[in-house]
This record gives sequence, structure tokens and C-alpha cells, in this order.
Amino acid sequence: MNRQEQGNSLLELMAVVLIIAIMAVMALPRLHEHMAAREIEIIARRFIAHAQFARAQALTLGIPVRIAPLADNLWDDGWIVKSGCNDRPSQPACIERFWVSQGDIAPVYFKGGGKQFIDPHTSKRGILFNAAGAAKTAQGGFVANRLILGHERDHALERHLILGSGGRWRICDPVKDHRACR
Repeated sequence: MNRQEQGNSLLELMAVVLIIAIMAVMALPRLHEHMAAREIEIIARRFIAHAQFARAQALTLGIPVRIAPLADNLWDDGWIVKSGCNDRPSQPACIERFWVSQGDIAPVYFKGGGKQFIDPHTSKRGILFNAAGAAKTAQGGFVANRLILGHERDHALERHLILGSGGRWRICDPVKDHRACR
């Protein structure tokens, strides 16, 4: 029998399997990082969609609408979009309404950086959109601010949710866009 007609030996097959296993182990941390970044992006986009919904409801109904933490102090517990009647009791036609909420967002969490949309006059967290759709504080000042998202599996990984003065949201990666995240 000629050497070329024989199949692969067991040793050669084991070497190929070992090489594939080594490559898979090397790629695993990168895969985990990618999955964590994707989870943060999903939560960030969901938060922005709910904030845009709150603004649209304020414009449509002509009443203040708030996106606020569920527990009134931490965004990590989730958030809710509700009418801002309690913030503006002088509006008699305002009826308390609740639209959407987002529960626990683990393994993603909100980091303590930024002012986290705390009204300096009332110390309440949240974003209140007035009937004109502008994000304003209880005293009428504009709320331009940011929330910072992190991930339990990779504490160095973060995304900034930034609300600009024109009402436009953006998601910023401080590693890639360090100047844009300021």
C-alpha cells in the first residue's frame, strides 16, 4: 500500500482538534465582551425609545410626562413612563396615567457617573417633558444630562446615554469616542 492512499492517523486528527480547541478558547473572552456590549446597547436603545415615547405623549396629550426610576431613586430597578401630574398640580385637567415600564435590567446597571437626571430643585430623578416636548426641571430650566451604563461581566465596558439641549439622544462609547462623550 502506498503512503498517499492511507487515511489520517489518530495523532494527526488529535492535533487538528487541539488547534481548533485552542482557537476557540482564545476567542471566548472576545465573544463575552461582544455579548456584554450588545446587552448594554439593547438596554440603552430601549431606554431612549421609552424616553422618546414619553416626549411624544407629552406633545400629543399636551400634559407633562415623566420617565422616572421605578423605585424613585435607582434606575437599576427599571423605569416607568407616567404622566407628570404630581409634578404640576396646578394643571386641573391632568389625569395620572402609566404607559410603559421596564423592570430589572441585570446584568446591565447604571453607574454613578453623571448627574443621572436629578432635578436640582426637587432632588427627584427622572426626565419631565413639558407639553411642548422639552425636558425641563420643575423650575423651568433645561435638562441636558447623561446616564452611564455598565455591565457586571466587564466593569470597564460602559456606554453613555446623552440627552442634548435640542432633545436629541445619542449613545456614546467613551473608549472609541472619548471626545464625543464629553
